[in-house]
Amino acid sequence: MDPFGIPADVVARRVEELGEVGRLPEGGLYRGVYTPAWAAARAVVAEWGRAAGLEVGEDAVGNLWLRLPGTEPGPAIVTGSHIDTVRNGGKYDGALGIIAGLTAVEVLKARFGRPKRTLEVLATCEEDGARFRSRLWGSRAILGIIRPEEPDSILDAEGISIGEAMRRLGFDPARIPEARRDDIGAFIELHIEQGPVLETSGHQVGIVTVVTGLTMAVAEVTGRADHAGTTPMDARRDALVGAARMILAVRRAALAAGPPAVATVGRIEAWPGGSNVVPERVRFTIDIRHTDEDQLRRLENRVARACRQVARNCDLGLDFRVVSSTPPTPLDPALRRLLVDLAGGLGLKFLEMPSGAGHDAAWLARRFPAAMIFVPSRDGRSHSPLEYTPVEQITPGITLLAAALHRLAY
Repeated sequence: MDPFGIPADVVARRVEELGEVGRLPEGGLYRGVYTPAWAAARAVVAEWGRAAGLEVGEDAVGNLWLRLPGTEPGPAIVTGSHIDTVRNGGKYDGALGIIAGLTAVEVLKARFGRPKRTLEVLATCEEDGARFRSRLWGSRAILGIIRPEEPDSILDAEGISIGEAMRRLGFDPARIPEARRDDIGAFIELHIEQGPVLETSGHQVGIVTVVTGLTMAVAEVTGRADHAGTTPMDARRDALVGAARMILAVRRAALAAGPPAVATVGRIEAWPGGSNVVPERVRFTIDIRHTDEDQLRRLENRVARACRQVARNCDLGLDFRVVSSTPPTPLDPALRRLLVDLAGGLGLKFLEMPSGAGHDAAWLARRFPAAMIFVPSRDGRSHSPLEYTPVEQITPGITLLAAALHRLAY
């Protein structure tokens, strides 16, 4: 049941239009923060907002705000997601949340006029961290927790600081504190699931209960460089062989912990890097996630112990460091109950579920009531040109979003 008449053709057209911005020759997208493609995507969304009769503004870091003023004072009701992408990404991650929010607000404005509470559609400037390791720069600016040294200390692969990248597009890093908001009454983010659960189970929407916790660790293994042709196999202190055994131990630890625990080694480097040299040093990353904080810490410790045991067995050195750790974030219980009640009333088949990925909503939940709506991902694909959700699987999520915004703002 769709009491709002969500225009599927408009949604599909916007997905395709925004999905052309930042397209790479090989077919995927890249809209790193403060790049020309990023600026072009913001221009597209801003023009949509103006055409919808919304007030269009930006803050000090480039978060884009599309505003429908309310008739009464009070904190704003906000929806949206991020406009940046990973390298070689798809056209639904982040962008769909902006399109969904704008479409829902447009429909509510056309049918009910001005709301009592101000409605805003937010396109955060950065969430994916593809250009800079800036950890949700847009949401952190809204929270006012970007440290003064960060604009000059966070560098991209070419050595350009995020502050310099801002200045090149006309943003002044000294004004970052002005992006802080304290007047948000609720934030609801619609997002593709980025996993296979909804599609496999046949549910139309997911209502997120908790956003996973994440520990990022780096392991550096040291052995001895020797000649590949003259050093017997049983006399080697091969750092790469040790790292391989550690990586398998990481996988075993996550499997032993059981769902929803996951652990991933996504990057590995070896030195000196010669084809005829036994590797002396190897560095690899470990991404560890769980939706329960105690279980996350247990898995983190289990992984560290397993890697140290391999190092002892192989007579190798090991430096195991946790470089960042974010605890799981439960989303607002009242907003979750509202979404559950509305989904039931709309006759939607919904699933209450955790999120295995980080999102703007998880950071904004540190200060404001926040909730998330998931729509299915075809084959569970994301962060890939192959991510896809057919429009008929998107509109139920937008219907639920519109119902929630109507309940909160009108």
